[in-house]
Amino acid sequence: MVVQQYPSRLLEQAVQQFATLPGIGRKTALRLVLHLLREDQDAVSQFTKAIDTMKHEVKFCRTCHNISDTDLCPICSNPRRDASTICVVENIQDVMAVENTQQFSGLYHVLGGLISPMDGIGPSDLEIDSLVERVGRGGISEVILALSSTMEGDTTNFYIFRKLAPFSDVRISIIARGIAVGNELEYTDEVTLGRSILNRTPFEGK
Repeated sequence: MVVQQYPSRLLEQAVQQFATLPGIGRKTALRLVLHLLREDQDAVSQFTKAIDTMKHEVKFCRTCHNISDTDLCPICSNPRRDASTICVVENIQDVMAVENTQQFSGLYHVLGGLISPMDGIGPSDLEIDSLVERVGRGGISEVILALSSTMEGDTTNFYIFRKLAPFSDVRISIIARGIAVGNELEYTDEVTLGRSILNRTPFEGK
């Protein structure tokens, strides 16, 4: 294996930082760093300022835990959304994926992950209790479980179903299995995902 030699220690440090990003290898990181190096100072300053501002000022919606610029995200504060229907998703990317289908007009609840004992992630590490509290406050007629078709997703679906079982007047549904087993929502095409939401079925708890 050939070890990459850098003409500058500062360049190498920048490449190392970019290479820590998901899906970015060292070659891609080097291209990105060299691109920034060719940019003028104002462009680079705007780039770094945007990242710094995002990190320090971004908020999480107090209701659904989606990313927001305010305490209540634009979806939760939109009076035209159907507040009686909650779509439960794993992460923020899944909210964006469902929104892109333009087939869902309700609200969301972002769990922040899936139950995964192998990774040390239990129910208490996720926003499940806050979901139960939301439903317990009333006004919810349906909870749609829109989690990945994986073992972790199925485990989380079943756990949530059990936690919401006392609310007999709330329908618990699951998106149709048009999504291949093992697939994650954010990588599913919009047409397939949209149909899966429209053709959702009651969750049987099995």
